[in-house]
Amino acid sequence: MDEGICYFDSMGSVYKISARAERYTCMVDLLGRAGRLHEAEDMINTMSCTPNVDVWKALLGACRFRVMWRFMVIHGNVEMRERVAMRVLELDPGNATGYVLLSNINAAAGKQDPTANLQQQRRERGVKKLSTCTWIEVNNKVHSFVVDDQDHPQMIEIHSELNRLTRQMKEAGYVPDTKFMLHDVDEEEKLFHLCHHSEKLAIAFGLISTPPGIPLRIFKNLRVCGDCHTWTKFITKIVKRSIVMRDVNRFHHFEDSLCTCRDYW
Repeated sequence: MDEGICYFDSMGSVYKISARAERYTCMVDLLGRAGRLHEAEDMINTMSCTPNVDVWKALLGACRFRVMWRFMVIHGNVEMRERVAMRVLELDPGNATGYVLLSNINAAAGKQDPTANLQQQRRERGVKKLSTCTWIEVNNKVHSFVVDDQDHPQMIEIHSELNRLTRQMKEAGYVPDTKFMLHDVDEEEKLFHLCHHSEKLAIAFGLISTPPGIPLRIFKNLRVCGDCHTWTKFITKIVKRSIVMRDVNRFHHFEDSLCTCRDYW
């Protein structure tokens, strides 16, 4: 952290390089990873250039939680998340990301009415959410999956594999996380939808379609959700395979119940 701040300060004081928005974005991300959220927000508010939506998104991602590697100490800042999410919406009202993030924040805090109003605003403005899709290539053929997919010809075998894995994972300590599910349904149905996220379907298909020990590589068009991230870590421990997942943010390399993103993405 100290080294990063030193490099950033030396850009102006030593090398006379003007700090552009993308450089501030890197610093906000660095401060956020260290849990220094208020310093990151102060930096945005005192930037020498106008803050853009990317720098606010960096802070939004940082104040979702902080993880200390291996010790798994998690912190969050709900008040700041709401404030920053509103800034993201103001700067980029045509992007569905801000609506989804703020809706998730409200849902996790049990605020259902604000979430409904947000979705109404999104629809009135004509902002469309991308449908979640995950791809995996097996034997030179690309297979795609969506949430609750029923179209794949091997769906019966995929569901059977999912059920088998879920039983083993629960015995190993896995607990499904439904707090970000926005469906107005009971807990049982929330669990059903959670168990049929597109990346879980793709991974289950990969496991039944490739030899044991072969790494799996999947691609997703949106950010992997927290439950699927935890689920995939458990899977690598149970099946003794590595899984590489490319979501919209970064590569995640899962192996032996750990991920290279260190649970920060």
